[in-house]
Amino acid sequence: MVPGAAGWYCLALWLPACVAAHGLRIHDYLYFQVLSPGDIRYIFTATPAKDFGGIFHTRYEQIHLVPAEPPEACGELSNGFFIQDQIALVERGGCSFLSKTRVVQEHGGRAVIISDNAVDNDSFYVEMIQDSTQRTVDIPALFLLGRDGYMIRRSLEQHGLPWAIISIPVNVTSMPTFELLQPPWTFW
Repeated sequence: MVPGAAGWYCLALWLPACVAAHGLRIHDYLYFQVLSPGDIRYIFTATPAKDFGGIFHTRYEQIHLVPAEPPEACGELSNGFFIQDQIALVERGGCSFLSKTRVVQEHGGRAVIISDNAVDNDSFYVEMIQDSTQRTVDIPALFLLGRDGYMIRRSLEQHGLPWAIISIPVNVTSMPTFELLQPPWTFW
């Protein structure tokens, strides 16, 4: 988002108008809603990997979003059993986006959401691209803003929960804008 007057105007318009004003298309994003824990029951915006990974063929009404241990997911996961048939939340850094996605896929994950490791990032989406290895993956890979990833992890830690329950993908094009329950820190 462009800082300055246009950026603040965009914040006031909410997402659909903001997207139109800045030339972004709503289908460039994928949305998911945290259902539990309740203190982060918001609709989050993520961007799909540009040139690797699969797409969502199924809408999951309730699926676990499991933070990977270790968070960077560059090797064996100590909680890989819990990621099987679920979606993993991992952090950027330590290895390529593709490597992280392969680790989650090898543990049986249905998708991976990679949050930026810059916890103050609340507006800049990174374009996730293939690394130079020519490896492939079949599961979807999404990029999440650092602030969003941090707030999800923090809420889970505060509640002593091993995962969040989410609905993904969420179709926001049919929702009136007042129903777009976006995280409040997105607009500060």
